[in-house]
Amino acid sequence: MRLYANQPIGAVPRARRLRRDAPEPERRLLQGLREAFPDLKWRHRAPIGPFYADILCFSERLVVEVDGDTHAASVDTDTQREAFMRNEGFRTLRFTNADVMENLEGVVDTISLSLRERSDGSSVPPARAEQRGALFTRHWARSPKASGKGEDSQITKKGSAA
Repeated sequence: MRLYANQPIGAVPRARRLRRDAPEPERRLLQGLREAFPDLKWRHRAPIGPFYADILCFSERLVVEVDGDTHAASVDTDTQREAFMRNEGFRTLRFTNADVMENLEGVVDTISLSLRERSDGSSVPPARAEQRGALFTRHWARSPKASGKGEDSQITKKGSAA
């Protein structure tokens, strides 16, 4: 079991509560990602500093956020969270609950494209964005209906050609 020595007291129990009470779209997306990319470790409601990522792939420095019905009320907090995570070298992809529930395959395909960009080196974030002056874009991902899978990709969905 991994120790969270750098986390504030109470962070791990809170993360456990958040996972237990997670909405269905987050659970469904997490399961879809674990099935599509079994070689990657996907963590649910993982603490990153003072914030909690909905879904995290630490090895790829990727945070996936699933925005619920009350998202408009938390835009300021989201801005702070994204700035912190960007500074720590994480990319963030955002999807709505409706995207996940109505088009899970499209959401997973969008994440796959982002992972391929990372493996190609075309948008690899530095360990700390501010140290290298890197520019990052906020990904407001809308799920595509069709997949744009490449044949030469290193990271592929389970069952597709590598």
